[in-house]
Amino acid sequence: MSILFKSPVQNNSIFTPEDFDETTEMIARTAEMYAKEKVYPRLAELNDKNFDAVRELMQEAGDLGLIGADIPEEYGGLDLGKVNGAMISEKLAYAHSFSITFGGQTGIGALPIAYFGNDEQKERYLPGILSGEQIAAYALTEPSSGTDALSLRTTATLNDEGTHYVVNGEKQWITNAGFANIFIVYARAPEGVTTFIVEADSEGLSTSQEEEKMGLEGSSTRSVILDQVKVPKENVIGQLGKGHYIAFNVLNIGRFKISATSLGSAKRSLELALQYGNERKQFQQTLNEFELTQHKVAAMAAQIFAVESVIYRIAGEMQESFEQMNSTSNYAKVIAPYASKCSLSKIIATESLDAIVDEALQIHGGYGYMKEYEIENIYRDVRINRIFEGTNEINRIILAQECMNAHYESLPTSKETDQPFWRVVRQIEKVIIQTIQYFQKEQLVDMNKNQTIAHFVANCATQFYAIESAVLRAEKINESGKDSTYVYALTNLFIQQAIAKLVGESTYLLSSCNVEEIVTNWIQLLSLNRKDYLHLQQLVAKKLIQTENYSI
Repeated sequence: MSILFKSPVQNNSIFTPEDFDETTEMIARTAEMYAKEKVYPRLAELNDKNFDAVRELMQEAGDLGLIGADIPEEYGGLDLGKVNGAMISEKLAYAHSFSITFGGQTGIGALPIAYFGNDEQKERYLPGILSGEQIAAYALTEPSSGTDALSLRTTATLNDEGTHYVVNGEKQWITNAGFANIFIVYARAPEGVTTFIVEADSEGLSTSQEEEKMGLEGSSTRSVILDQVKVPKENVIGQLGKGHYIAFNVLNIGRFKISATSLGSAKRSLELALQYGNERKQFQQTLNEFELTQHKVAAMAAQIFAVESVIYRIAGEMQESFEQMNSTSNYAKVIAPYASKCSLSKIIATESLDAIVDEALQIHGGYGYMKEYEIENIYRDVRINRIFEGTNEINRIILAQECMNAHYESLPTSKETDQPFWRVVRQIEKVIIQTIQYFQKEQLVDMNKNQTIAHFVANCATQFYAIESAVLRAEKINESGKDSTYVYALTNLFIQQAIAKLVGESTYLLSSCNVEEIVTNWIQLLSLNRKDYLHLQQLVAKKLIQTENYSI
């Protein structure tokens, strides 16, 4: 039992990529083929803002069933589950900026209607969205409300006839705005924040010029101006004044989808680094023959292994919860318990990606800075992921507050019969909980106020969950009878990376507190999992260099 997350953790209780069935493998091939063969060759058109090309590609995705993969069948989707939905998001990373266009359609664009709309709204709008003939956009952010999303100023007032809401305001940085047919708009009605379906051809709705962005050149990002826009009252999604429930839950799923796309981008970045490292020679040897390059690619692969383990573990849990829904269930109650894990997955996936793409570009040297090389495009495109769907800072506060609100009745204990991995895992968890208990005792529990503590606590939870997920997966592979030498090496490398990060941050934060025992416990973690890391690094790098990609 994981005390920190209060969940059973047997090896066979979590979903891992090794559990993919034939359907998932087929979907992976289809999505990857679509991204590489259909989208990638047309990136230049997308970068030139050829929106006809966007529509054609979206309809091709609809024809393949990719848009409606995790939408219930009764609403026109394929209901393939969260695991397959995550796989599609991962593979669409090969489509670069189009992955964001696609994510805006399949996630935050479609889900408010699919999960919270009434039957009439679903029948009217979902078929077009799922086929790709209608493009959806999610209009929440405003010039004065970014991270503080619900301080919005857009208003909605019922007209005297009681037939329409008159919406006024401005939305900012809206993905897909340049070619959307449907906007999911959040506005403040007298009852509170409310969600509306607003059709793009509504009188009074206009968009700005395209934003000039650092990356994602092939996507559309504009402001949306709503000037006396009349919206039929039938286009209210859910209950009046309850729009924040829709926003939060849809953003949870959006965060998770970005995590999966980030995983795909990380794998592609490593692949490009390995290929270039085998081609480029300096000082009479390839870059990949240098020990420092091997150190870099091994560390990248270890991070990817942990992130992949986290994402598909969460996907498996969510899929099980969705499958257990009955006719009286509502999506908010099913999604809400995963808020902290969706935040967690976004934090580790996007930040691991940033580290990986940075090292991948570094391996390319000066060529990595040139636009003709794919890694330059990825580097610019992915930086926004730590800001999308709620900044990582706000996600850390969400995650840390849940950890800080928990009551820990006991500390984890190791048994003599525990395998070496589990003695390490339990000791890490014990020190984390001791630290949280100290903050609780000192009444430093308001994470909005104590944000440095929030940052650390969230990092503890994120790294611990990743360690635990990697260990569970490695042992599951070992128990299946497969050779586990490689995955054990990846797991050990990641554990040491994670410990080093947390120990450094803990000593910085706790140095001013009278908690010598806790600080000592943190420092002792560095020698807890002693291994020949140079040997493990070489073992991992050797396979990576031979295969030129991430594979288990």
